[in-house]
Amino acid sequence: MGLAILLGVFGVSVLFGVPVAFAMGIAALATFFHEGFPLIITFQRIISGVSIFSLLAIPFFIFAGELMMRGGIATRLVRFASALVGHVRGGLASVNIFSSMLFGGISGSAVADISALGSLLIPVMKEKGYSGDYAVNVTVTSSIAGVVIPPSHNMIIFSVAAGGGISISRLFLAGVVPGILMCACLALVAWLIAVRANYPAETFPGWGEVLRSAGRAIPGFITAVIIVGGVLSGVFTVTESGAFGALYALALTAIVYRSLSFADFRVAVVQSVRTTAMVMILIGCAGAFGYLLALFQVPTLLGDALSAVSDNPIVILLLINLMLLMLGMIMDMAALILICTPIFMPIAVATGMDPIQFGIMLLMNLGLGLCTPPVGTCLFVGCAVGNVPIEKAVRTIWPFYIAMLAALLLVTYVPAVSLTLPRLLG
Repeated sequence: MGLAILLGVFGVSVLFGVPVAFAMGIAALATFFHEGFPLIITFQRIISGVSIFSLLAIPFFIFAGELMMRGGIATRLVRFASALVGHVRGGLASVNIFSSMLFGGISGSAVADISALGSLLIPVMKEKGYSGDYAVNVTVTSSIAGVVIPPSHNMIIFSVAAGGGISISRLFLAGVVPGILMCACLALVAWLIAVRANYPAETFPGWGEVLRSAGRAIPGFITAVIIVGGVLSGVFTVTESGAFGALYALALTAIVYRSLSFADFRVAVVQSVRTTAMVMILIGCAGAFGYLLALFQVPTLLGDALSAVSDNPIVILLLINLMLLMLGMIMDMAALILICTPIFMPIAVATGMDPIQFGIMLLMNLGLGLCTPPVGTCLFVGCAVGNVPIEKAVRTIWPFYIAMLAALLLVTYVPAVSLTLPRLLG
């Protein structure tokens, strides 16, 4: 009965439009009350959920991403990508994807990627003769690189949800190849569509311009090097790397580039505080919610149910992917990381999957949910930036879904895709 109350109150709250974080908190409070536990336990579980040192890195990651977005770093990355790959057929689509790979690795946020790069590239692509839905679809799907390519605050959330025993530095390494692989699959699909639609190619500006644009873009890219390199080398903790990355981004945009005004800095601070508050409330309430899921042995029950369907690891992992895809269509990514990790990770590990491989699979899977209706945040933002109706974008986005699913299946069933770098450099 307690589990029914927990899931029932949560489901009803979400249906009535209550934010996911508060829906989990209300459901946990109602369940603790029904089970006769002191209600203060609810708040103790919420507080313990956010009393983790590594979570301090999240506000620094978010702040660094905001500074990058508002300080002109995205513009320089786009110019470098344009000079390097803009001359292929459908060149601006390749520029879009390559820029997302670079900027996503700095900001760690798919939504920030769309907001920054989409506002730059979608209008230009439409002006050059690309259809609006094609421009939006390329921007939306390539933005998921920000979820997988390090540094990504979602990796920190996953590590916390997994109990804190998974190395964040190894997660950073594990995300590099899958992120590049996904972008390569998207670039191939974008090129095939561009050839069929006879979209234009840009003129190659010469290697001199490529080198000059690279020189202007490299200082911004060093932000990611500081964060990831500091963690991997052991010089900094994750939190210290995030802090140094944010300070470097601030110095670069405000002093070196002089492209960050005080008004932009204020907006970056406000947005960072707002986003951090949302994430921390979500993590705290998910702590109480997850405690009850473990108390009611939900992972064990679900594992038994999947085992009853099949004992084949290939089938079980496919079922897990399907469940995550369906959940990703209706719920926010951060909430699903916190809810699904303690449920599905033990099942995946029991099939022989490495926990780090599962983490990358989970992030890619839920990232795909950001691009799918009815709660696809990236899809909504991309359509708003590109001024394209969602219905129109959804009708033509399916080839990009296939590309992302292909990359997801490779990560799921070929461990070397995500584990080679951690094993070589970890």
